[in-house]
Amino acid sequence: MPHLTIEYTSNLPQFNANEAMLVLNQALVASGHFEEIDIKSRAVPIDAFLVGTSLDGRAFVHVKLAILSGRSVQAKQELSATLLHVLKEACAWPPDTHVQLCVEVQEIERESYAKSSISPVAP
Repeated sequence: MPHLTIEYTSNLPQFNANEAMLVLNQALVASGHFEEIDIKSRAVPIDAFLVGTSLDGRAFVHVKLAILSGRSVQAKQELSATLLHVLKEACAWPPDTHVQLCVEVQEIERESYAKSSISPVAP
């Protein structure tokens, strides 16, 4: 835990999803809430999308952070604010495109979440 998903529109050629995942993961580690090895991130480009009713000049990046239940509202607000700030700084956003950046913190019910790790065998 946690799981971080970045959905981004394909009309953002300057957006480097790998770099974004790295800086967002670093921010999660720095928050003190998570162990580095437990952060699992993925990025999903979106080819078919619509922002409002305009077909041109709009884009979005939506970050979903799924964490185990039990953290305070304040902690979740701090995490979303931090991730939004890092996301804003992650790219030189196109000046001719209205880009919406969003962060959503979701809770995964702690009682029903299961996890296991398989570590490499040392030689």
